[in-house]
Amino acid sequence: MMRLPRFSANIGFLWKELSFPDRLRAAAAAGFDAVEFHDEAQSSDLGQISDILAETGLPVCGLNVRMGETAGCAAISGHETRARRDVDAALKTAQALRAKAVHVLAGRTGADGDRAAYIKVLRHALDNGDRMILIEPICRAAIDDYFLHDIGMAAEIVQEIGSPRLKIMFDCFHVEMETGPAGAMFQKYANHVGHVQIASVPGRNEPGVEDRLDLPLLLRQMQAAGYVGAFGCEYRPRTSVESGLGWRESFRGAWNA
Repeated sequence: MMRLPRFSANIGFLWKELSFPDRLRAAAAAGFDAVEFHDEAQSSDLGQISDILAETGLPVCGLNVRMGETAGCAAISGHETRARRDVDAALKTAQALRAKAVHVLAGRTGADGDRAAYIKVLRHALDNGDRMILIEPICRAAIDDYFLHDIGMAAEIVQEIGSPRLKIMFDCFHVEMETGPAGAMFQKYANHVGHVQIASVPGRNEPGVEDRLDLPLLLRQMQAAGYVGAFGCEYRPRTSVESGLGWRESFRGAWNA
């Protein structure tokens, strides 16, 4: 029988009404298998966060570099020094929290993105730490002027750099909305995928809710294709997180059918 999926709470989206430490505790109380977050940890007390992670037993799947108003800056011309500083801070944080991966955001560049600068920052990230480095295609529906929209372009960058530690963050919402269909895109680029995130399409709410994706089937296909990681839950709760968690039991029920 195929193994049950593991779910990672993305607390950049979930429990946003709580403090960052309390979001970690809420994820544990809600029965998630792991956590991931945006850039909150870089401005937090890492000793306190480490203690909470040890107390809850939650592993950290990944974290972002500083996002700011531009959603990162690695592909913005003239921001190379800042981008490297942001990478260094994220790598230090990931090391302290034993996070598996660091997501290097390209930034809101419009038509003026600097691909060469982006490549240099990604090489810097790979050369100055031992974490997996992730790049994520973000759909125009979410951030219309983000540098990296297309998963094909992401794969080209991964191939050009040629490091086994540089991978794609495959967000099913972004891929389906921008390129689609997510299942076919995953099959095509599975060897380049380092982490998967899920949400409903098109609402970006709880997985499986008014969803044009058959996510239980898609997750099975991803596992069959060799994906062994947790599935990051980066969605917008329609009401409270807890009141919408029934989707997990529906997913797990599909594995026992």
